[in-house]
Amino acid sequence: MKICVLGLDCAAPEIVFGDERLVNLRRLMDAGTYGRLESVYPPITVPAWMCMCTSQDPGSLGVYGFRNRTDYSYDKLGFANSASIKALAIWDQLAREGKRSIIMGVPPNYPPRKINGISIGCFLTPDTTKNDFTHPPAFKAKINELVGEYPVDVKNFRTDRKDWLRDEIFKMSEKHWKVVHWLLKEQEWDYFHYVDIGLDRMHHGFWNYFDEKHVLFEPGNPYQSAIPDYYLWLDEQIGKALELLDDETIVLVVSDHGAQRLDGGIAINEWLIREGLLFLNEYPQTLTPFDKLSVNWSKTRVWSEGGYYARVFFNVQGREPQGVIPASECEAFQGEMRAKIEAMTDDKGNALKSLVFKPKDLYENVRNIAPDLIVHFGRLYWRSIGTVGHSAIHVQENDTGPDGCNHAQFGTFILAAPNLPLSGEYEGARLLDIAPTLLDLGGYEIPETMQGRSLVAGLEKKSSGGGPSDAEGEKTIHDRLAGLGYV
Repeated sequence: MKICVLGLDCAAPEIVFGDERLVNLRRLMDAGTYGRLESVYPPITVPAWMCMCTSQDPGSLGVYGFRNRTDYSYDKLGFANSASIKALAIWDQLAREGKRSIIMGVPPNYPPRKINGISIGCFLTPDTTKNDFTHPPAFKAKINELVGEYPVDVKNFRTDRKDWLRDEIFKMSEKHWKVVHWLLKEQEWDYFHYVDIGLDRMHHGFWNYFDEKHVLFEPGNPYQSAIPDYYLWLDEQIGKALELLDDETIVLVVSDHGAQRLDGGIAINEWLIREGLLFLNEYPQTLTPFDKLSVNWSKTRVWSEGGYYARVFFNVQGREPQGVIPASECEAFQGEMRAKIEAMTDDKGNALKSLVFKPKDLYENVRNIAPDLIVHFGRLYWRSIGTVGHSAIHVQENDTGPDGCNHAQFGTFILAAPNLPLSGEYEGARLLDIAPTLLDLGGYEIPETMQGRSLVAGLEKKSSGGGPSDAEGEKTIHDRLAGLGYV
């Protein structure tokens, strides 16, 4: 059976399942199973999509976000790319059985992965006019012939120019879906996987205009329908894709995480300075990124990186160049810092209810250089602000530009297949369960390295009408062996 995965980056279950106008998604829901999908920790585009495709958690992949420490020095942060992921993905497993795949925009996919089939780069591609963004490289010409210059993202999408942003997202996605429909119809494939990044950009750009609970929401604003309109347009594109698939195809619509309002930011390094844990040789006169600060490492015990979540690092003796915390005290200090962060309040003095994780408690394996603590401020209703120079710990301004939402822990899935033994709403699905489930439904072996479980494990698959049942096949083999005198 063919497998078609249509990824909607950041798709929110409350919208997908709550908007009755999304008729094509309703068709899939009626034909199969659907529900909220628990993402990984942290629920970040990189590495979440590859966690899904490999069924391995971020610690096992050794990728904890877009930027990761490359060594224990203070200034070496490297951007994740396709080479950062060493684990076998679902398309690698299918290639072992001679199956051909097409992956398009699945992050991180720059440089484009060399797979048995066609690979098209994701939004991390620097410039599609100058860089090879396809495998094989010659396939780039076919895409350019089809849609002209191929955009992988909307540049500078964190902007106050909302008319421009909305138009650019649609322009990009129109080209993407034109390529999707052409690939589905004209190219050979057994596994197809596309990720629409436009939805994520729409959420970050317009969530505060859409969500009535957002601190910045204004009723009757001119962009209140921008997000629902994009979902409706996506539903139409999905409908066109479904028309190109036969009845024997496994279809999955899925997101890597969800979306939720952003109440503000926590200036984490500012807080660490005030707590006497981070020391500067000179306090900046203007807002300054952490990597531009003059840090006194001989006194500093803790520092952090900003982002949708906080990565907190300790300055440990024998590990960092000017380590301060004795290695023997590191675990106790980790507990103290966890309690200290959990006790933080919001700007009104209410408990933030932040989630603070030790990597070893989250992951089956902790590879490469993980943060010492992973923090979801206010359960991701607040983001982490890494810059220093703020007059307060709680801020509304974002150090990366205007942003209306943060990621939510639960995304979305809708699964339909001719042999699917499930129907209706499903509770308890996890992102790591997706690859094993698809392989199970497709009749393929599930690698032991996969950490998730098949949602249909132990359930009798419906007959697709394509051949004898397992029981009939076993009887045939038994009879043949008996005739040869082996049983």
